[in-house]
Amino acid sequence: MGSGSDVTGVQWWKSSYSDFNSNCVEVAEIGDRLCVRDSRNAELGFLGFTRDEWTAFLEPVSGV
Repeated sequence: MGSGSDVTGVQWWKSSYSDFNSNCVEVAEIGDRLCVRDSRNAELGFLGFTRDEWTAFLEPVSGV
């Protein structure tokens, strides 16, 4: 798990389906990792995954 101090200058994205007041998962590319964090608790850090790990996660949940 990474910490908030690891992400200075990183661009985080969230789904266009998310509105201003909702709880969201944000995604960023940090080095060779795809990272996710809770938008309401960003100070708690993030989880980083390799592209292969991220693809293995997305395939069953997205129907790709």
